[in-house]
Amino acid sequence: MKKTALIIMLITIFSKVLGFTREISLSYFYGASNISDAYLISLTIPMTIFSFIGTGISTCYIPVYSDIQEKKGLKKADLFTSNLINVLMLISTLFVLFGLFFTEPIVKIFASGFQGETLDLAILFTRISIIGIYFSALTYVFSSYLQINKNFVLPALIGIPFNLVSILAMALSVKYNILILSIGSVLAIAFQLVLVIPGAIKRGFRYSMTLDIKDIHIRNVFYLSIPVMFGVSINEINVLVDRTIASQIAVGGISALTYANRLNWFVQGIIVMSIATVMYPTISKMVVDKNIKGLKKVVSGSITAISLLVLPATIGSIIFAEPIITLLFGRGAFDTEAIAMTSYALVFYSIGMLGIGLREVLSRVFYSYQDTRTPMINAAIGMFLNIILNIILSKHLGIGGLALATSIAATFTTALMLISLKKKIGSFGMKEITVSFFKITTASIIMGVVAKMSYEYLILFFSQNIALFLGIIIGAILYMTIMYFMKIDDIDEVVAMVKNKISGRQKI
Repeated sequence: MKKTALIIMLITIFSKVLGFTREISLSYFYGASNISDAYLISLTIPMTIFSFIGTGISTCYIPVYSDIQEKKGLKKADLFTSNLINVLMLISTLFVLFGLFFTEPIVKIFASGFQGETLDLAILFTRISIIGIYFSALTYVFSSYLQINKNFVLPALIGIPFNLVSILAMALSVKYNILILSIGSVLAIAFQLVLVIPGAIKRGFRYSMTLDIKDIHIRNVFYLSIPVMFGVSINEINVLVDRTIASQIAVGGISALTYANRLNWFVQGIIVMSIATVMYPTISKMVVDKNIKGLKKVVSGSITAISLLVLPATIGSIIFAEPIITLLFGRGAFDTEAIAMTSYALVFYSIGMLGIGLREVLSRVFYSYQDTRTPMINAAIGMFLNIILNIILSKHLGIGGLALATSIAATFTTALMLISLKKKIGSFGMKEITVSFFKITTASIIMGVVAKMSYEYLILFFSQNIALFLGIIIGAILYMTIMYFMKIDDIDEVVAMVKNKISGRQKI
């Protein structure tokens, strides 16, 4: 599992870099113009409309499929998949028709300030981009299908064709026709589907023209999806509240929070989601098989693995917040004040990095038990706590208070989820996890001190960016060395894998 997670991390890093390149390309070709505004809104609308449903269904599909496969066999599970696909196509058609008929009022909801040419462009772009809902729905299902069948690489790769096609469309739209910009976004989503379908067929999937809305398993998926969708919407409410208060604190406060939070989720996307993606189908099958011992081992290992990678990233983000923000955003209109405000927010967001990561993994354990209610209640508690802390802390810490409120709420709700999980499955090695946690924390702090001292020394001879890079490298080497001698199991296995690779005994 760890080897697969590592491969997914590397793919995710490459995909994230391409994602940044896509954003840079849009700014290069269209700058901050009415065209870029209209284009971005046209992407946001179908994504927002369907993401709640897509996320909910794809999350709940895996445990339901595993249950059907175990009790009724593979053919019944594949028949259920076909039925789900057909139901989703029906739902997608309703969304598309609604979007085509009511495009203008929908655009005005998402962008009330749009007028004239900008509004017309946004309406035109949206009517094209909304077709992508069909491809998104299918990609959600087939990606989950592949993950169930132990193919994690193809689903991880889907971001690459999306970004490449989008960048190509941007370049062609400038030269030929502006509509290529929006058409390209639909084709980019379609290429994601093209990537995963052959993999599903190779795994044995055969599509069937069955449509039974009343099927008990379909109802079960949608029933289980409701709390997940509610949980997703709660997260969106948190973001909305944060931005509303930020707009009252300082000019550029929303941007500072957005950029800092984007870096936070960059780490989550690479580390946490890679582990969660590999873990989820495995534990879903263990729940069906009633393999509680194996489940506890995977949960414990995943918690340790995330701590192993996220805690040093947390320390690094705190001590190097300003040079990291300067490196990534410190150019053009992003002045020293913006750098200072964003760095300030990043420090406080980093405090909750581990809590957010563990919550993502723990939620999937409950989903494996087809318990979507507990994570939903947990998210609701987090939302109310975040709002209360936002009001209190923002008065004293400004933008940093909003970020700190998010971190505290995430850490607190993660602790509650750990308690709930222990009640559900019994003890899962918290003593060993705690020991590993203190070892990792100690190593991370030592790493941070040495990396910071190295940076302060190296900056006397090199540029800030080079000193930052070298300081991080020195810190990372020291951290891995300390962890190796502290005998953390996850490190031992990684080192063994590297040794085998070097000696030629392990093949990828």
